[in-house]
Formats: sequence, C-alpha cells, structure tokens
Amino acid sequence: MTQLTISADKIFDGQQYHEQAQLSIDNGVITSITAIDGSASEHISGLIAPGFVDLQVNGGGGALLNTHATVDGLKTMFQAHRQFGTTAMLPTLITDTVEVMSEAADAISQAIAQGVDGIIGVHFEGPHLSIAKKGAHSAEFIREISEPEWAVLERKDLGLIAVTVAPENVSTDDIKRMVALGIKVFLGHSNADFSTAQAAVDAGATGFTHLFNAMSAFTSREPGMVGAALLNDSAVCGLIVDGHHVDYTSCKVALKAKPQGSLVLVTDAMSVVGTDIERFAFFDREIVRTGDKLNSTTGELAGSALDMASAVRNTHRHLDVSLAESLNMASLYPAQYLSLDKSLGRLIVGARADFIALNDNVEVTRTWVAGKE
Repeated sequence: MTQLTISADKIFDGQQYHEQAQLSIDNGVITSITAIDGSASEHISGLIAPGFVDLQVNGGGGALLNTHATVDGLKTMFQAHRQFGTTAMLPTLITDTVEVMSEAADAISQAIAQGVDGIIGVHFEGPHLSIAKKGAHSAEFIREISEPEWAVLERKDLGLIAVTVAPENVSTDDIKRMVALGIKVFLGHSNADFSTAQAAVDAGATGFTHLFNAMSAFTSREPGMVGAALLNDSAVCGLIVDGHHVDYTSCKVALKAKPQGSLVLVTDAMSVVGTDIERFAFFDREIVRTGDKLNSTTGELAGSALDMASAVRNTHRHLDVSLAESLNMASLYPAQYLSLDKSLGRLIVGARADFIALNDNVEVTRTWVAGKE
C-alpha cells in the first residue's frame, strides 16, 4: 500500500477551498482533506486542485492519433498534456478511413488493458459529418455510416466512447442505436437547421462539439445548431477558449445562456502541444502554427495549440469567470458529463488522486495521476 500526504496553502476540492490543508492518499485514492497537522511529507506553496478532464484531444507531443495510433503514441499524447494539468482524456480521431478507425480502437483497447495513465476512452470526431461544415476534416473520408463503422462503435473494450455526428447525415434511429450502446453522441460539423438538430437531441444526443465552430449559426429566423445548443439546458457544449476559435464576447453570451455545468472546456489540441513544432503534414495538406494559432495551408483553422491550463487561465481572465468555476469547467463538469465524477474531477474521499499544483499565475507546476507524480 502506498500512502502519501501533501499539504498546501490552499486546496480546492471542486466545491470549496480549504485553507492551510493537507490531502491524504492511500494506494492512489483520496482518504481525507484535513487541516495541516505536521504529518505531510511536503508542502505546496500555492493551490492544489483536481486534475483536468479533456473530452477532445487530437494529439500532443508531436503525435497525432490519426498517424500515431499505437499505445506509444497515446502515451506521448498524454505526457504532453499531463504537464499542463490534464489527468484524463478522450484521444480524438479526426475523420479518416475505417481502417484507421480500427487501428485507433485497437490502440485505445490495448492502452486501457495495460492501465496506461490518462486514457479513459476515445472520441471519434467523424466521419459522419457535413461537407459544408467540414472545417479541416477531409471531404474524401466523410461518408454515411455503415456496418464497418458499427463494428468499431459496438466494441466493449474502448472505455468511454464519444462520437461527433452531423444530424442531417445520421438518422435519429442511428443516434438512438448509439445511445443504446452507451455512446455519448455529440452534434457538430453540421449545417443542420434547428428542427433537425433538435430531433437529434430528442433522440438522445447530449453534447455539441466546439460550440459556435463548424455549425449552422443562430440567426433571426433560423436558430440553427447554435440555437439548439443554447436552448437545451441539459446539453453539454465543448468550448475552445483560445481567443481564436470563439470571440471572448461570444463565450460570455454562452455562459449567460447555458446553465452552470453545461459548458466544458476542451482543447481540440493537435500534435504541436508540448513541442516547438511549427508545421506538420496533415493528410494532403500541412498545418502551420503562428504563435498559438493553427491554420491549414488551405486556410481554415485546424485544431488548436491550446493546453487545458491555458484554457482555464483564458476563461478566468477574459470571461470574468471565477477561478473555482474555471477549474470546474475543466475538471468537474466534464467528469459529470461522463458520469465519472465520483472518481474524477473532484478531490473527495474515495476519488482517484488525480490532482495538480498551480502557482499564483494559474500555471501548472506539478501533476499527479492516481497519487503518482
């Protein structure tokens, strides 16, 4: 049994702050948060908070799931994001062939079987999307759902499965079938009108992928997919708060429109995170990094160079959101969406000891997964 006690100036447990407190861990599980009593092995000058949970991670550390669909590739991705506070994630496959989908699924299965840190499932972003709103996805791989895709989606060895679909290209019966399999269905990369999007929600879709981006806009006479996302209180919306994907004012509008807990921070990160890579091959194009912005050589935004700690800082500083709420948008709320909040996203007795240390600039200085730094 491995026991550990760490004290800190302040501990945020997902609900409240504990001043001058200590966190006790036994075999990777939290056993208590108490006042400092001198038994801690070390003291953190700063804040301890729950580790971040990212629902949309295409890559990191120079690895992209599409091109590095191996256990080693997944380890590389996670290690790149772990240094920025992510302790659990859904590696995300961008629209590709069914063969690559199968390879990614095999890698996820192997990683989960081996207990690889941080890998809790997979997010298939496509291939059943709208060409009109494809963004950086490749039109040649966008297609209707067929039995080979179902064979991947019906696997039971992939942990949590999320999919992003365009509801105008996937039937409500297909959405119901996915939901019956336990899949989290997101709507995105879609030009659907409001009624089509709402029908998908009624069929069981519970999320919207990167709100405002690659979806039909809200207008006076057609609310579009954005309207459906904002109207449905129970629907969770991913939000890329990097200052490029969504104007900060639009983010504030979403915060006013949506109930607390229904907006979650995502990175949509590409392979450049944690590296100094400035350009890399992407299907038949290249993606070029300019500062903290990524564009395809065909012009469109192509994922992000965002890490979760930066997303939290941006939310706190630019959206006028409290630090506690900004942290919850990156930890508690995505864990709740995945029904994992008894073990992830909070520092409570019985939860897995996934936690981070933050300095006064809201920069991650250390990260622990299941009590291991």
